[in-house]
Amino acid sequence: MIAVARLAVLVGILGLIPFLAAVSCLFSMPAHSDMVAGWFYLYSAGILAFMAGVYWPIAMQLGNRCYPLSPLVTMVLSQVFFLTAGLGLLLTTGWQILLYTTAYLALYLVDARWMRAYWPNWYLRLRMGLTLVVLACQIAVGTWFFLTH
Repeated sequence: MIAVARLAVLVGILGLIPFLAAVSCLFSMPAHSDMVAGWFYLYSAGILAFMAGVYWPIAMQLGNRCYPLSPLVTMVLSQVFFLTAGLGLLLTTGWQILLYTTAYLALYLVDARWMRAYWPNWYLRLRMGLTLVVLACQIAVGTWFFLTH
């Protein structure tokens, strides 16, 4: 049986492949760059929505407790990130760059600051590493977009 931590690391690293592949494709296949950027932001929205859903089970377990966040605040945070992911799909690429970069940074900051009590230390270390790679990809795609448009 595989440990949860190892499985989370494996799934997290595999989840980076589409981000990294999109960045690579932007620079290696410029003729398809608009399609690749669209796919990149679709994937960005999907992962952001998935990560937002992680807060729901925590809210359900909180019951009437309020430390450090109430169930209501935890569910609202989940919905804010979920709606941000969907809203981003309706925006132009320039605004998507800003929105998704900010949202991924904010998601990590919420985890590290307010949700810290709910996560094991290994998970926060994993999230920091994954978030840094995702942010680097967001910045790379944004840089590519602004340099080519």
